[in-house]
Amino acid sequence: MRPAIPADVVEWQGASRMSAEATAAPAAEVDRGLPVAARRALFATLVAVTLAALVALMVRVLAPGGFGAFDLAVTVLFAITLPWTVIGFWNAVIGFLILRFADDPVTAVLPGVARVAPDAAIAGSTAILLCVRNEPPDRVVRNLRPLLAGLAGSPYADRFHVYVLSDTSDPAIAVAEEAAFAGLAAEHDGRLALTYRRRRDNAGFKAGNIADFCNHYGDPHDYAVTLDADSVMPAEAVLRLVRVMEADPRLGILQGLVIGMPATSAFARLFQFSMRLGMRSYTVGSAWWQADCGPYWGHNAVLRLKPFMAHCELSALPGTGPLGGHVLSHDQIEAVLMRRAGYAVRVLPEETLGFEENPPTLIEFVRRDLRWCQGNMQYWRFLGLPGLRPVSRYQLLFAILMFLGSPAWIGLAVLGAAAAWLAGGDTLVDPGAGGLLVALLVPMWFAPQLATLADMLTRRDRAAAFGGRAALVVNALAAMAFMQLLVPIMWLAHTVFLAGLPFGRAIGWQTQTRVDHAVPIGTALRLMWPQTLLGLGVLGLVAAAAPAALPVALLIAAGPALAVPLAVVTASPAVGRLARRFGLAALPEERAPPAILRAIAVAAHDLRPGPPVAAAPSPAAAELPTCSRASAP
Repeated sequence: MRPAIPADVVEWQGASRMSAEATAAPAAEVDRGLPVAARRALFATLVAVTLAALVALMVRVLAPGGFGAFDLAVTVLFAITLPWTVIGFWNAVIGFLILRFADDPVTAVLPGVARVAPDAAIAGSTAILLCVRNEPPDRVVRNLRPLLAGLAGSPYADRFHVYVLSDTSDPAIAVAEEAAFAGLAAEHDGRLALTYRRRRDNAGFKAGNIADFCNHYGDPHDYAVTLDADSVMPAEAVLRLVRVMEADPRLGILQGLVIGMPATSAFARLFQFSMRLGMRSYTVGSAWWQADCGPYWGHNAVLRLKPFMAHCELSALPGTGPLGGHVLSHDQIEAVLMRRAGYAVRVLPEETLGFEENPPTLIEFVRRDLRWCQGNMQYWRFLGLPGLRPVSRYQLLFAILMFLGSPAWIGLAVLGAAAAWLAGGDTLVDPGAGGLLVALLVPMWFAPQLATLADMLTRRDRAAAFGGRAALVVNALAAMAFMQLLVPIMWLAHTVFLAGLPFGRAIGWQTQTRVDHAVPIGTALRLMWPQTLLGLGVLGLVAAAAPAALPVALLIAAGPALAVPLAVVTASPAVGRLARRFGLAALPEERAPPAILRAIAVAAHDLRPGPPVAAAPSPAAAELPTCSRASAP
């Protein structure tokens, strides 16, 4: 019997036919081939040697005129930027080798799936957890309905119970939410159980929402599948994840690969095309050496509920500032705690396990990324946690460095431009060594995309899904050029936000605007003036003092200089329509929508853009910390 529901919780539930008890799972599959410890040692060696070689090359670049304090500062900043690039490069190389030469890339990194029959019986009870907060109920119901229908029509409907876990604070949305989910429950009454619960206080954010579920509803269930408000998962994917989980009693978290849904805005299309290319090789490569210390991204995954409840509850951190209180980026902490408890955390790198929606504009993308930035900065408190695996500590440190590298890049851009101006035409660098360094770094930046692209170009069927080899290459180049503009914009956003953390600047947890909308030029100017100022300043100094270095400066400064037009153009509904018409960055699911996307009518041509964002934005599109302290929820 579960505990009584607190008085401040709104709750009702539909009915199901029965519940099921878990049965003992068969013996776990062990990793084959090179032992995991050897894989990790090899990967660490490759990364360390590459880092040392690149730093040594930078020292040679700066050698003319001696090596002073300025050169040391540049070298240190450069070294701080490298881990993300080098680790991504070697993940991509390993991933490419597995994708290209392994008989089955999935079983190469997750051997246990080879013995999971596609129609294996499911014995345990699974809770489907959908976390929502101030989301449009009709959109959430639309995304959820095909999953419920698929589970209700399966032989294992009685093994599943859907929980809508609402943290909605808007009274009008709450009323609509209750009605919408009551109707959805009625559709499946007697076939599939659905419980709706709304907290009036969202203490702990999403992690607190799930912890509340565990405390009041978790005991009868063996597994939990976590969904975000924008998650779209076919029933077949949920059944597959649960079957793999049941086949290995040591498996604590199984993360499915998540891909972007067909999008209408040019921004989302270009971003998720690049991610689609990069994620496959990167995830396969990292899964090969991380093995049982894999990632958890907080959604589109299945948890073994009993150890999760026993070992993964997150208490509020001490302090009241932005790095205290409840953890925003809870997922990776839960993964390392699950691994500390002796259970494996794995990723299943298949592209049929579910979709997510990406932000439709640059403004929304920055808001989401800064929330992750704040959450990842809280990880430093967990680095010394006793009992963590070395790979788990690496994952936490890597998540921190992912954002700390941004100020280093901005520092390099500013120092380089200032040095060029002060030198007055004198030679500051070894041009041969400098050219070699740039020639090495640029392909390394895009190694995950290039690796997957190379694999697809050698497989006619894979390229055909993207419109053929020519279309694949054109769209890949467009997406990578877009990312080259986007990433430096994010570097400055991270830098300004990190600089404000000691003074109480914070993001919090608010609803993301997922509907396409225009970004007026006035709004873009107001929010993106720091990027514009930085980009134009760096390019102006370099053009005046050292024009030969302008191509290198453009790699970092072009994106910030163009931040305003990029924000406006890529959010424009008209540009989005043109992108769809000409197939710009079209995903395979847009060209041939699978059944679940047809069911919810989200093939790109079926979506409709929303109204433009006004010059005085709504709370969902509030100010960004890049230029104002009183904004960005």
